[in-house]
Amino acid sequence: MQFIDLKTQYERYKKEIDQRMQAVLEHGRYIMGPEVGELEETLAEFVGVKHCITVSSGTHSLEIALRALNIGPDDEVITVSFSWISSAEVILLVGARPVFVDIDPETFTMDEKLLETAITKKTKAIIPVSLFGQMCNMEAINAIAERHGLAVIEDAAQSFGASRNGKKSCGSSLIGSTSFFPAKPLGCYGDGGALFTDDDGLAESFRAIRTHGGVRRHYHTHVGTNGRLDTLQAAVLLGKFSYFKEEILARSDIAERYNQLLNGNITTPAVANGNTHVYAQYTVRTEPESRAELVQRLRGRGIPTGIYYPKCFHEQPVFEHLGYSYGDFPESEKASREVLSLPMHPFLTPEEQQFVADQLTDIIKKQPVQTGGTIHR
Repeated sequence: MQFIDLKTQYERYKKEIDQRMQAVLEHGRYIMGPEVGELEETLAEFVGVKHCITVSSGTHSLEIALRALNIGPDDEVITVSFSWISSAEVILLVGARPVFVDIDPETFTMDEKLLETAITKKTKAIIPVSLFGQMCNMEAINAIAERHGLAVIEDAAQSFGASRNGKKSCGSSLIGSTSFFPAKPLGCYGDGGALFTDDDGLAESFRAIRTHGGVRRHYHTHVGTNGRLDTLQAAVLLGKFSYFKEEILARSDIAERYNQLLNGNITTPAVANGNTHVYAQYTVRTEPESRAELVQRLRGRGIPTGIYYPKCFHEQPVFEHLGYSYGDFPESEKASREVLSLPMHPFLTPEEQQFVADQLTDIIKKQPVQTGGTIHR
C-alpha cells in the first residue's frame, strides 16, 4: 500500500504529462519557457486573483514574499509553532524575528483569538498556515491585520484547491503562497511553488526577486535570488491540472469514507464551518503514550503512516534564542504528540480503506492504555 500514490497518478495521466514534457524537450526553453506563463495564467484564474508568480519551491515563495514586503532586521512576523519548518525559517532567513501563537485544537490552524496579544510595534506581517488541507479563519485574521496595518501571507502549501466561504486558498489575503512538492495535492516532479496576489506592485516585486532582482536582463531593482520554476515542472503541472478538480472531489469522498469507518474508534479530522478540505494529509489523533507502538504495528501489517510534525518550532534548537519554553503552546505540543496521518491519495480504493480501518481498529482495541501511571488492557 502506498502512503501517497504518485505512480498510479502518472500512469493515469501519462499521455498528457508526456506530451507536455516532450513539447519542452523539443522547443528547448528550459528556463522561463512558454509553459511557465501558461501555468501562471491557469492558476491565477483558478484561484481568482490577478497575478500568479511561479517560483522554485514553497519555501522560496514565502521568503520572496517577505523580501517583497521589505521585512528584515528588527521586524517581527507572527506564525504558528506547529507546521513544517519552512513557515518559520523564512522569517529568520530575512533577518526578522519569528513570534509564535498556538493553534486551534480542532483544525490545527492558527488560533486567531490569540493574535492580538502577540502583536507589538515591531510586528510587520502574519503567516497563518492552512495545515493538512483546510484554510484558517482568514476573515478574522485579515480583520485583525487591517486594524494593525499588517500584511497577511497565507502559507497554503498544503491547502491549494481548498476554499473558505467561497474564496479559494491563496486568494483570501494580500499574498497567498503554495508548494508543488510532489506529495502536495497539486504536485510536480521536483520542487516548485507559487505566489498569488491582486497587488500589481507586489507582483512586480515577486517577479523581480525570483530572477536575480530584475524583470529585465542586466537591470536589477531588488536584491534577488534564483527562484524560478523550471519549464519542465510547469509542463508536469499543466499535464495534471485538468484532473485536479476531479482529484479534490475524490479526496473528499475518501476522507468521508474514512470518517465513517473510523467513527468512534479514533479522533478523525474536523472541518470548520464554511471550509472545504483537500486532505493533503488525513490526520487523526492518537493516544500519545501509544502512538509509536501504533505506527510500528501498522507498519508490520503493511500500512504506512506519517507524523506531521513530531516537534514544535519552539522545541527546535534553531529557535532556542527566541526564549520560548515547553508549555508555552499547549495545543501545539499536544498535537505534535498525538497526530498520525493515514494513507491518503485520490486513488485509494474502498477495499484499501476498509483494510486500514480494520487493522487500525483491531490494534487500538488490543493496545494497552496508560492512565494515571497504571497500564490497563
